[in-house]
Amino acid sequence: MRIVFANRYFLPDQSATSRMVSSLASALAHHGFDVTAIASRTLHDHSGVVLPAEEMIAGVAVKRLWATRFGRHHLAGRIVDYLTFHISVFIWCLRYLRSGDLFVVCTDPPLLSVTTALPALWRNARIINWVMDLFPEVAMELEMLSSKGIPGKISKMLRNWSMRKSTMIVCPTEMMASYLQGSGIPGDRIRVMHHWSDGSEIYPIPRSDNGLRRHWGLQDKFVVGYSGNFGRAHDFTTLIEAAALLKDDSDIQFLLVGGGQQRAHIEEIAQKRQLKNILFKPLQPPENISESLSAADAHIVSLIPRLEHCIVPSKFYGILAAGRPTLFVGAPDGEVANVIASTRCGEAVEIGESQKLAGLIVQLKNSPQQCTQMGCNARDLLETVYSRDNAVQSWSDVMSAFQQPGTDPLRSTIFRSA
Repeated sequence: MRIVFANRYFLPDQSATSRMVSSLASALAHHGFDVTAIASRTLHDHSGVVLPAEEMIAGVAVKRLWATRFGRHHLAGRIVDYLTFHISVFIWCLRYLRSGDLFVVCTDPPLLSVTTALPALWRNARIINWVMDLFPEVAMELEMLSSKGIPGKISKMLRNWSMRKSTMIVCPTEMMASYLQGSGIPGDRIRVMHHWSDGSEIYPIPRSDNGLRRHWGLQDKFVVGYSGNFGRAHDFTTLIEAAALLKDDSDIQFLLVGGGQQRAHIEEIAQKRQLKNILFKPLQPPENISESLSAADAHIVSLIPRLEHCIVPSKFYGILAAGRPTLFVGAPDGEVANVIASTRCGEAVEIGESQKLAGLIVQLKNSPQQCTQMGCNARDLLETVYSRDNAVQSWSDVMSAFQQPGTDPLRSTIFRSA
């Protein structure tokens, strides 16, 4: 049995979906599975880079398909990039999928499960729909697509059709799984398998040993970090207002690392308001990720509440691995907020509660023992619940069940959630 992953990005790309797919694919290959990945020939934030059409990475046969490379800066160009990749994947599946293949289709680009469902079924491959971000709901909640318009209704109808054609649908959160079941997707096909982080790749680095912290002049500061994509799904107003409230506290520094659609706007606001306590840095290379995440004493994670059922903020797992507290800005009854409350690995505030966020930051600065304990709780949570080893074992159990004639992986007792 061959396992085929379909996602627009794969290593060496470092985007969130690429890191998840690449991590799992390489681990399954290490466990002895025959693994292929199909992806585009470009990088998430560097559309000018052209990667090899074929290569082996960590035991995975990577097939990179042609697509346009307009990049992420303009919506029209991004749509064309999506469409051309959809076409290339459709053709590849029609030509190269084999009977008995296990086809794991992801959600980058959006609605890829719709494009690939027919060729996968024609080639008698079994489909696992690995849902990382829920489209078209994300676009609807961000008011980029009308939920009442014909395009939105057709997109959702086709997405649900493709899920009903899947052998299994994998979701990262209970909330997303419940939403899909409420949308008419058969509940006995849905499984929750959490995202994870690799604790050997990302690990805590003490202040005194952190080269990036020294290089960025943060040795004597209490550093509040944000790391990752500056996207539409995240709230930054609460963070900015908290920074404004704390701008006269010379012991506190905000460190914002990454790029994305909102970064230039946030930098402009910080400059206009003369918030010199905010330091912006680009996304760091993979070899620096532990130092980058450990440069902060606590991290901010945000998610607009109406997107709770659509998206899981993957940066949360990296923060756990780095052994740092999470200050979550979003729905108090959401997935991340509930995990934080039950494990005491941080604190949560609602969007707009800048005063409360600023107060929590001052509290952690003045209580280093509390901050350290939250960081230890975070690392413990990673190692016991959200570790790569746990996730890979769960996925490996499922894949092994598919290999056994007459075994239903959906009912097999060897399956367990990551």
